[in-house]
Amino acid sequence: MCIFLLQKPKMLTRKIKLWDINAHITCRLCSGYLIDATTVTECLHTFCRSCLVKYLEENNTCPTCRIVIHQSHPLQYIGHDRTMQDIVYKLVPGLQEAEMRKQREFYHKLGMEVPGDIKGETCSAKQHLDSHRNGETKADDSSNKDASEDKQEEDSDYHRSDEQVSICLECNSSKLRGLKRKWIRCSAQATVLHLKKFIAKKLNLSSFNELDILCNEEILGKDHTLKFVVVTRWRFKKAPLLLHYRPKMDLL
Repeated sequence: MCIFLLQKPKMLTRKIKLWDINAHITCRLCSGYLIDATTVTECLHTFCRSCLVKYLEENNTCPTCRIVIHQSHPLQYIGHDRTMQDIVYKLVPGLQEAEMRKQREFYHKLGMEVPGDIKGETCSAKQHLDSHRNGETKADDSSNKDASEDKQEEDSDYHRSDEQVSICLECNSSKLRGLKRKWIRCSAQATVLHLKKFIAKKLNLSSFNELDILCNEEILGKDHTLKFVVVTRWRFKKAPLLLHYRPKMDLL
């Protein structure tokens, strides 16, 4: 009788140096690691958001492949790439903490209050580092329980702890009526798409896709967060953020 012993194959592991993947996690415009990674939807090339926005103020092509993003509104065709940013932060030690520190120093230098999301990320990172320095470890079941409780608390918060933005929504078309309550306050992480859905619901429109939302007479992309709109379109202006809505141009 022959007996065959099956052995569990060993897992093959290969160490990859950060040097080898730098080209995939750095911004072509500033040559630094990606911060607030933003991807061009036409060609999927990724850059730092601030670098790309500044570049697109005078150009309408991708900095890497030179494809035309859009003739007149290229900023509508870029979007935050959270997955890529998470990868960069995990691969580069200390990058996230250093970026949060720079942002805090920037706001302090201007005498402005540090936004809530930066405070939250900073506290979370600090607690993580302190626990490792003090040799504190928790059991897996305890960690899972805490994570579950935090998730439930986060879900029930409805983003009230986020940085808030005050908005005035005005109608600039005779084909649509104005909102009864045009003054709203919501999370800075809300997007233009959220506002479209809100307005469509209030006006009983058949589809939110029938709307354009504008700031300073410029159509905003649906994936733009309100924080991004404030920083790029309403900087140094007093609250509230004034936005206009109207039917899409092709429906006029």
